[in-house]
Amino acid sequence: MTAHKKDYYELLGVSKNASPEEIKKAFKKMAMKYHPDRTGGDKAAEEKFKESKEAYDILSDPQKRSAYDQFGHAGVNQSAGGFGGGGFNFDDIFGGDVNDIFAQVFGGGRGGRKQRAGSQAQAGADLQYQLSLTLEEAVRGVTKSIHFSKLVKCSECNGSGAKKGSKPIKCPDCDGVGQIRMQQGFFSVQQTCPNCRGRGEIIKDYCTKCHGQGRIQQAKTLSIKVPEGVDQGDRIRLSGEGEEGLHGGPAGDLYVDIHVQAHSIFTRRGNDLICEIPISFVLATLGGEIEIPTLDGKVKLKIPEETQSGKVLRVRGKGAKSPRSHSHGDILCQVIVETPIKLNKKQKTLLEEFEQSLQNDKIDHSPQRASWLHHAKKFFENLTT
Repeated sequence: MTAHKKDYYELLGVSKNASPEEIKKAFKKMAMKYHPDRTGGDKAAEEKFKESKEAYDILSDPQKRSAYDQFGHAGVNQSAGGFGGGGFNFDDIFGGDVNDIFAQVFGGGRGGRKQRAGSQAQAGADLQYQLSLTLEEAVRGVTKSIHFSKLVKCSECNGSGAKKGSKPIKCPDCDGVGQIRMQQGFFSVQQTCPNCRGRGEIIKDYCTKCHGQGRIQQAKTLSIKVPEGVDQGDRIRLSGEGEEGLHGGPAGDLYVDIHVQAHSIFTRRGNDLICEIPISFVLATLGGEIEIPTLDGKVKLKIPEETQSGKVLRVRGKGAKSPRSHSHGDILCQVIVETPIKLNKKQKTLLEEFEQSLQNDKIDHSPQRASWLHHAKKFFENLTT
């Protein structure tokens, strides 16, 4: 197959709500037309046969068909093998009711000794849900309603797949166990019963609601409690809220993956909240107090004298709560000293006088600048030597 796979329903020429019998008839028609034994080695016909075989393998299996209907090729890309791919085995070519079709097309029959198999109950698939939260919701915890769709037992046939008023009958070929053992020369091969496709029973009249699948898609709404302190990438497991199983199998689970939206003020690092606090150079020089926001309201933050731009000030216990240790993180405020803009002539004159006064008293008021100038001088000296 090419990288861009064709729609399986289109390959077989059937609609998306086609019954299993319609799918089987469509594949039989394709097999009669394109099978290599009938086309004399025509490569295009062989490719057509491979595609139709792959489509039938998926659409004739209720669980694979459900995955394909919900997720497309991504939901079945590990199970569709075709003719010539990896993982070749007898079941790929001769399994399921493909034997029955080929026997009708090319002649031959089935035989072999029956062997009892185990239960045919199948567990339901797990589901994933992406839940988007604000930072406030993630830190404080929240109850959210989520809406999704999943496979549930068909209410019309109670999961049997048979038309209302009828019921499946035990498969005569495998005696209701779902598997038979075939003797092929020296080899004995156990395979899925081709007559009942491993179910152990045969449906004569398919349920009109689920088309013999036993399950239907149904919208679901759940209210879930998100604990406080969850973070990006955390996952909440809801046991038994996935797809319902087949033939009495257990339901799968629902996994809720947490995505935290970007915040206008804070970023999160572990349980700490990080923010930038712009202050004037006067406040940075003289010190003082300012009000800053937290997720619980405003608090006062003390700015020490001679605070340099980039300094980090800590507000303890105002970060996120750890859902494991139940301790709170801190808020880390990085100070950004702003340069004033749009000054008038008088203000500029005052600043020039202030700068001149700093130079006149022979005291180093800018230690970082002095250090930088020292290293720059040594750098230039090294360049000239």
